[in-house]
Amino acid sequence: MQTTRRDILKGLSATAAVLAAPAVRAQPAWPSTTIRIVVPFAAGALTDLAARAIAAELSVQLGQQVIVENKGGAAGTIGTNEVAKAKPDGHTLVFTDSSLTISPGLYASLPYDTLRDLVPITLCVEAPAIMVARKELPAKTVQEMVALAKSKPKGLTFGSGGQGSSAHLAMEYFASQAGIEMTHVPFRGVAAALTDTAAGQIDLTISSLGGAVGHVKAGRVVPLAVSGKQRSPALPDVPTFEERGYPDYDVVYRFGFLAPAGTPAPIVSRLHEEIAIAAAKPKLQAFLESQGARQIRMDGAQYRALIERELVTWKRVITQAGVKTE
Repeated sequence: MQTTRRDILKGLSATAAVLAAPAVRAQPAWPSTTIRIVVPFAAGALTDLAARAIAAELSVQLGQQVIVENKGGAAGTIGTNEVAKAKPDGHTLVFTDSSLTISPGLYASLPYDTLRDLVPITLCVEAPAIMVARKELPAKTVQEMVALAKSKPKGLTFGSGGQGSSAHLAMEYFASQAGIEMTHVPFRGVAAALTDTAAGQIDLTISSLGGAVGHVKAGRVVPLAVSGKQRSPALPDVPTFEERGYPDYDVVYRFGFLAPAGTPAPIVSRLHEEIAIAAAKPKLQAFLESQGARQIRMDGAQYRALIERELVTWKRVITQAGVKTE
């Protein structure tokens, strides 16, 4: 078959049209493999339990397995660093608490930069803190406790989950606002501190509400105040710190997801939406309520702004209290 001049011109025209068309690069499907949620603490605490509850819902929603791995150590920095150094493809996330903003002020150096190496996805769970006292302490309100502490500087003892832990710094933060000095007694976990408060071995402890509510309802400790703007439905008779004269005491246990920096924006946006849907499920809402926590929805930009503010706050608290790591 003879090729005509007209056929040649048609072929050249078609080739030119293809070359002139803009290149369309297909985005890889997401998720394409198992999603890992790294919890940078040991199993059993609210961070771990909430992560597992959300992961179960995400597995159903995404049609892909979502697993939780506990990578504890060094106040959450080991697991967080693993995620900061992971491939930024949306398949490795960290679910963490306020240790994210405490650690940079606590350690002289970290193997990652909180703002540069991680991208906030969403803050999705928060739980109030509660201050409790041993039953025999001659102070049944925050005001009475502060007056007692001022009458005997460093005479009152308080427990926490360890030097530089969130409970330790939460109490130091309150002490700075109240103008009092107390003696810190570190434990291996805040649960142990609560147990010794209930046994009358130490005077005070600050904990997440979910961790302490059993002791309170059993009458083993005296609740002094809860953080947050409203009283907790779990303990409606316990006043807030604001009601007791400390409106600036904003210590709330906050839990959120972050991904390695460089994770594509469409994946970050999809994760935000999927996590919000999961956290709003009635089953998960009931679980959070049982832990004295609640679902919130905060996008990545808002979460980043919160992180920036808390980095400044905890650095100031750590410096003023002279807190050193062990």
